[in-house]
Amino acid sequence: MTGAVAEPDRVRFRRLAYLTAALTFALIVVGGVVRISDSGLGCGPAGSGTEGWPLCGGGVVPAVDTNMIIEYSHRVLAAAVTILIAYLVWTAWRRRRSERLLVRVSIATLGLILIQAALGGLTVEEGLKQELVATHLGVAMLQIGLVLLMGRLGGPDPPPTLRPGATRAIRALTGVALVAVLGTIVAGGYMSASELHGTGVEHRSVDAHMACGEEFPACGGEFLPFGRSEALDIHLTHRAFMYVAVVVLLALFATVVRQRRRLEERWGAELANLAWVTVVILIAQVLLGAVNVWAGEHAWLIVAHLGVGTLLWLSLIRFAFTLTSVPEASAAAARRRQSVEAAGRLSPASRRAG
Repeated sequence: MTGAVAEPDRVRFRRLAYLTAALTFALIVVGGVVRISDSGLGCGPAGSGTEGWPLCGGGVVPAVDTNMIIEYSHRVLAAAVTILIAYLVWTAWRRRRSERLLVRVSIATLGLILIQAALGGLTVEEGLKQELVATHLGVAMLQIGLVLLMGRLGGPDPPPTLRPGATRAIRALTGVALVAVLGTIVAGGYMSASELHGTGVEHRSVDAHMACGEEFPACGGEFLPFGRSEALDIHLTHRAFMYVAVVVLLALFATVVRQRRRLEERWGAELANLAWVTVVILIAQVLLGAVNVWAGEHAWLIVAHLGVGTLLWLSLIRFAFTLTSVPEASAAAARRRQSVEAAGRLSPASRRAG
């Protein structure tokens, strides 16, 4: 069936997409727990083949072992997300085929989750290599963004027109901010992976998390002293991306505030409100990162840092979606424009008579 879709079906589609996004967020956080608890190889050592993935310890259900259970919970969540995405794609293909953008985004989302599953298996097989762990996290961020876009496109609202909106400065700053925030998260994943021991593999001596000691924003009395050690370079790469993200996001926020009246004519207060939310999350994330350094290495702080970082990414994604989904002008702006046009049509004699 590819005809008109009833509004209740559209509401259900959006709710299911947002549920999938929520489970993906949980999956990312649980992935952080897997990393900080050294449970990444809880189901089997590197090179264990299918016994370590997709099986767990050679079985479908893990044994009573803490590391196995933590790793297996991550896999159960991943399976649930995959099933939900497959159902959304099937629904879009079967019942919404005329909505080409929705179908294309759905297929891309399914393709990405399959790539993510393959990356997960490869990460286990290769003994949690930093590059694979960081890539796995980066793809998860892209995945949750696409799922949210599915919900936006497939919901009960009129399909948004996706084209550049707002000023060139805001568009450029938003694009750079997306790259910088994603780079910060991926670099953070690489740093976290460099500290992991794993299960049944040789201890890794690279302690990138505390490479600067308890100094922030300085490091060894300097700002970004690259080149002293591998651990320090890994840590400073994460900081460098973070500094860029902070500067760009604050510039974006200032630009939105400065152009607020112009933006409100098209988006109402939505863009400005999203900018405020994003900058508040940014401040919380920077403070969490600083406390992570000042207080030393604490597992719950690392997981909280990952969770808030993901929220920052989602807030920026929402801002970008709103920016590129160009709506009609607000009712108030439309009325003002109509009044101006009506006044312009009046003849000089009519205006004098009035």
